Amino acid sequence: MTDLASVDYFTDGNVAQSPFEYFDHLRARNPVFREPHYGVVAVTGYQEVIEAFKNSEALSAVNAIGGPFPPLPFEPEGDDITGQIEAHRHLFPIFEHLVTMDPPDHTKARALLGRLLTPRRLKENEEYLWSLADEQFDEFIDNGRCEFLGEFAKPFATLAITDLLGVPEGDRDEFRRALGAGERSGTRVGALDHEPVGINPLEYLDDRFSGYLAERRREPRNDILSGLATATYPDGSTPELMEVVRPATFLFAAGQETVTKLLSSALRVLAERPEYQKILREDRSLIKPFMEESLRFDSPTKVDFRLARKSTRIGDVDIPAGTIVMLGLAAANRDPRKFEDPNEFRLDRRNAHDHIAFGRGLHTCAGAPLARMEGHVTLHRLLDRMSDIRISERDHGPADNRVFLYEPTFLLRGLVELHIEFEQTPK
Repeated sequence: MTDLASVDYFTDGNVAQSPFEYFDHLRARNPVFREPHYGVVAVTGYQEVIEAFKNSEALSAVNAIGGPFPPLPFEPEGDDITGQIEAHRHLFPIFEHLVTMDPPDHTKARALLGRLLTPRRLKENEEYLWSLADEQFDEFIDNGRCEFLGEFAKPFATLAITDLLGVPEGDRDEFRRALGAGERSGTRVGALDHEPVGINPLEYLDDRFSGYLAERRREPRNDILSGLATATYPDGSTPELMEVVRPATFLFAAGQETVTKLLSSALRVLAERPEYQKILREDRSLIKPFMEESLRFDSPTKVDFRLARKSTRIGDVDIPAGTIVMLGLAAANRDPRKFEDPNEFRLDRRNAHDHIAFGRGLHTCAGAPLARMEGHVTLHRLLDRMSDIRISERDHGPADNRVFLYEPTFLLRGLVELHIEFEQTPK
């Protein structure tokens, strides 16, 4: 049995596979608790995580991705280290992207993203998603089985965002291959095309979108990329090219990750609990609460990080400036003080929508409406086109001894593979 008191959350492979017992252990000690290995203050209580998310005045997002890795590039001094953070910001992982920014830079970058994620654009994208879902299902539906992440979720999420961002149709298959989302069945490509185009997805996306947007600035067209290329800040000033590129590319990369994990976790429940297939088929209005409970139950992002730039307080714990704070989204979403029987998946949960799988405050996930839309479309068409959806015993073992492998990361939670079998529903 694992000694939870001595577990290193950041390196323990067993905890990466199933973190909830560890989160419960921390919360029982204190919803705000300093873990022993790196001095990281872990926040596992629902109310305390929300409190921290909203405290952007004292908590910087500069270390949102890396947490304690690499160590701080300076020795914190005093009760306000804002100046030290700004002087060393360029040394933090992906410092140039929205997720690690603080106001006022975050405010300006978020405004540019808002120019893209308009209700009208999302509605246009939704219309594309219905046909895209069918195209993806068509690639494997006759087989009666699939590996859902590789054959549906990854290409669907990737192509959905290529449409949202206006990537030319002729380039979309390249994006699909480059970002590890496979190839369309029936396509024939040269040997080099089997290799990923970009080792680092963000670098690949930055390069491609820089090219698109530079061209649109020179020769604007009546398309989405031109609208993005000519976007201005709220004060009317024109951003540098990369200031436009990076919010779009991070949305692309993060959106693919989040949606893939959301879809696979929802489908796992649907396949293991066939009564839900019947319930959702008969009442499609229940798809929305089903998705929200999926997000609460198995949040795609397990933790987020902040660096205390000013001495502050979370819950009943004093947080000195320079402290690395780990905000447990997955832990908060299973806090029994907020959610009754939190380790049970319940479709009738009245407050499931209160989950914080997409964060809160300034850094609430900008792509959350898109992720929900992709989940909504996928579940509708999956229920239309498949029946008797079940977990493949050949790949995951019998019902009383399932084996699922999750990505071995402290940051995200997502299945490595999900093999299902099904009957095809006649059109």
